[in-house]
Amino acid sequence: MSVPAGNLLAGLPSGALPARSLPARSLLDEIFTTLAETASLSGTVRIERILSTGQASPDSFWYDQGWDEFVLVVQGAARLQLEGEAERALGPGDWVMIPARRRHRVAWTDPAVPTIWLAVHIGEKQPPETPGQGEDQ
Repeated sequence: MSVPAGNLLAGLPSGALPARSLPARSLLDEIFTTLAETASLSGTVRIERILSTGQASPDSFWYDQGWDEFVLVVQGAARLQLEGEAERALGPGDWVMIPARRRHRVAWTDPAVPTIWLAVHIGEKQPPETPGQGEDQ
């Protein structure tokens, strides 16, 4: 039986980052790569790498997921906001465990240096079809 393995930093886009004419790019421009996924009776555990290059949530947008999410910044910098709290700056090694139903948003990611996130979705009933969807499951 083969054991899945890889390198979190492998397969990143090469060359210059895309030009940024807008102050905040759509989250849909981020690159999401599922690294592993397993299902159980309590839901799915999905591990993904997210590559951000200056994207942020729109001002009025909040994630409101029905599952827990662990996020870790591996490289780069970001600001994450949990509803009712000030933005928190995240850099390499910083992580946050976001409980299910805790509204949150990506306030900023560094446009000059790619930000690489490791996200672990715990208890997700059905993975969203596109980033930012499936929050009310």
